[in-house]
Amino acid sequence: MPVIHFFTIVTASVTAAMVVLAYLQPTMNRSRRRHGAEAGAPCVFLFDRAELLDATDGARALLAASPLDGDAWTRFLAFAAPRFLGVEEKLARLADLGRLCLPAASRTPMTLRAEWHAGLIRIVISQQPCTDGAEASDGLDRQAMEEEVETLRSTLDRAPLPVWREDATGTVTWANRPYMDLAGRLEGRGDVPAWPLPAVFPGGDGATARRRHELALPGQEDPGWYDILSFPQGGDRIHYALPADEAAHAQAALRSFVQTLTKTFAHLTIGLAIFDGKRQLALFNPALIELTGLTAEFLSSRPSLFRMLDAMREHQMLPEPQDYKAWRAEIVALEQAAATGQFEETWTLPGGQTYRVTGQPHPDGALAFVLEDISAEMTLTRRFRADLELSHAVIDCFDEAVAVFSPSGLLVHANAAYGELWHDAADAGGDTSITEAVRSWQRRSSVSPVWSEARAFVLDSGVRKPWQGEARLSDGRLLACRFAALPGGASLIGFSMARADGTRRLSGVAGGKRQTA
Repeated sequence: MPVIHFFTIVTASVTAAMVVLAYLQPTMNRSRRRHGAEAGAPCVFLFDRAELLDATDGARALLAASPLDGDAWTRFLAFAAPRFLGVEEKLARLADLGRLCLPAASRTPMTLRAEWHAGLIRIVISQQPCTDGAEASDGLDRQAMEEEVETLRSTLDRAPLPVWREDATGTVTWANRPYMDLAGRLEGRGDVPAWPLPAVFPGGDGATARRRHELALPGQEDPGWYDILSFPQGGDRIHYALPADEAAHAQAALRSFVQTLTKTFAHLTIGLAIFDGKRQLALFNPALIELTGLTAEFLSSRPSLFRMLDAMREHQMLPEPQDYKAWRAEIVALEQAAATGQFEETWTLPGGQTYRVTGQPHPDGALAFVLEDISAEMTLTRRFRADLELSHAVIDCFDEAVAVFSPSGLLVHANAAYGELWHDAADAGGDTSITEAVRSWQRRSSVSPVWSEARAFVLDSGVRKPWQGEARLSDGRLLACRFAALPGGASLIGFSMARADGTRRLSGVAGGKRQTA
């Protein structure tokens, strides 16, 4: 039973298809035979949904004239929708309507008839014959193409930029309305200039696809700027002139700003090098020439960061690396650190100079490097450090135990004798306060008011006079103490053992005795 049912369906489908083809074929054949011979021949389409099954020659020519590249149904709608109002919605309901007839929305005497046959759509577009005897199908094709040309011409005339076409000799063969207006203004005429049109913009070298041109028009105070884009088309070239006034003014402002910056940086004693996002030198000041030993011609050629560092290395203006490959890796790390604002190094050069190099990120991926010669500063620092070490060595040679406190009461230095006396470190490095030191002294000595006086003396911010005092250690030895004010609010406290005869061995400090044990 299922097999019989299947063959019954197949037989019915074939029969229906044969009926439809028998109904449609005579019309299609007659249309083909009459094409080019009978005026008023209609354009006939046979669609199965979006697929074109058959069409007359005129109908195929009409589809070929469509500007779209889609399927046949899309190209048909592109032609029919502007001419027959609501055609797409009505064709979508054709299965329910069965047939429909739509007049053209324009004044053109044109009619669209559509019929539904077993899932197929037959569309006929007819038109009264033309006066010159040409067939209606040819008229439809020509009308579609003329309308398309008119649409393109109107669109280009309303474009806000000049567009023109030149042949191989550079002669303007076509132009839109903005180009003609520019040509008329250039010749001092308000109307359209005479043909052939003049060349408003000079021709390029043929290989340049984009160039910027300045155009001065009569009666215009400031010249206009245009970016000319050119494209080959066959043996001719199509040109587009994009208005570029804002871009040109922005570039001029940028150049002026860069010149101002250059003049400002010219008076700096530090070297400045700014690299753009491509790591090419975009800006430098004269101090960079003096600090790097590179010539102005080399720096003006916009070298890359790596090329500039290589040139500095050749001039021995970089720390000489032992391993060149490792040095290149360090340069990559330098660039990455500068891009995140974490780069700062001190370079000791073979010639004895010392540079401080700082890298900072700038907008749009740019990098700024600052080179500062700190040779004098480093020399002064080294000299100060040497003098400080010498002073410490001299104090360490004293038999007297010496402790120096800052104005805030922190221990900044103590000599070796102090450490031996109080069993503390010789230099607490600012970690021990006067309060902690007094507690340490009290633990190793008898009760004495000299210690509270010592704390008050160190923390006193007024005018202080040197004074002396005595204290007795826990082992019974008598300790002579002297207190002196130092420049900047610092204080010096000295400790020495009293002599056996009861006299004190002090280092010649004038002043009176405050406390004795």
